Amino acid sequence: MNLEKNLRTRQNNSAILLMTHIVLGYPSFEVNRQVIKQMVDNGVDCIEMQIPFSEPMADGPVILKANQDSLAQGTTVEQCLEFGSEMTSAYDIPFLFMTYYNIIFKYGEKPFLMAAQKAGIQGLIIPDLPPEMSPEFFNYAKDLEIAPILIYAPTSTDARMTELNTFADGFIYCVARRGVTGAKSDFGNKFDHYLNRCKTATKLPLAVGFGIQDRADVEALIGKADMAVIGSKTIQLVDEKGAETVGPFIAGLR
Repeated sequence: MNLEKNLRTRQNNSAILLMTHIVLGYPSFEVNRQVIKQMVDNGVDCIEMQIPFSEPMADGPVILKANQDSLAQGTTVEQCLEFGSEMTSAYDIPFLFMTYYNIIFKYGEKPFLMAAQKAGIQGLIIPDLPPEMSPEFFNYAKDLEIAPILIYAPTSTDARMTELNTFADGFIYCVARRGVTGAKSDFGNKFDHYLNRCKTATKLPLAVGFGIQDRADVEALIGKADMAVIGSKTIQLVDEKGAETVGPFIAGLR
C-alpha cells in the first residue's frame, strides 16, 4: 500500500492523524525502540526517523543536539537502515526516513533508495533537496514506491507550491512558520490563509509541523490539516523525564 493510500485509510478512524519524529541513535537505538513502541501503542499514525547529519539546517537546538550526540556515539547510515527494517517489520504503520542530501549523495542516490525500499520505508523527507537539483532521484523514488515528501512554507509562492506538487507524493509537509523546529507556532488568521493556499496547490494530504507541542495545538489543526507532526517535544520529554513518559504524552494529544 502506498503512503498516501495508507494515510487516507487511517483517516477513517481519526479526526486528525499524528506523525512523530525521532533521531536515530539518540540517546540510543534501544531507547528508540522503547519510544517507538510507546508511540505506536498510543495511536501514532506515522513515524519520521531522522538519519543524523552534522548540520541539520532545518532543525532547532533540541534536534540539532540529538543529531550531533548520535553522530558522536558512532551512529552510521547502515545502522539506521537496519533499524528501519526492524521497525517496519514490527509495526503496521508507515515509517519514513528524514535526512539531508549530503548523506544520500555520499551513499549514492540509487543505492540509498534501493536500501530504503528493502527496509520497508514508505517515504523520504529531505529538506535541502529541491527537485530541480535531482529530478531523477524523485522519479526513481516513485518507481520504487517511496514517496518523496516535499515542503511548503509560508514564504512559498503559489507558483512554487504548484511546481513542487508535480514532484511530491504521499503528503505535503507544511511548515507552520518561518525558522527552525522547536519554537511554538501561532495558528491565527495568517496561518489559515497559508493553509488555504496549500490546499489550492495540491490534492495530497497536508501535514503541519514546526511548533506542535500539546493537545491544544493538535485540536487547532482539526478540519484544517490532515496530520499534525510532533517533533522536538518528544525528544525533550525523553531528555528530561525518561522514555516512559512518551506514551502518556501521545495518548493525551487527542
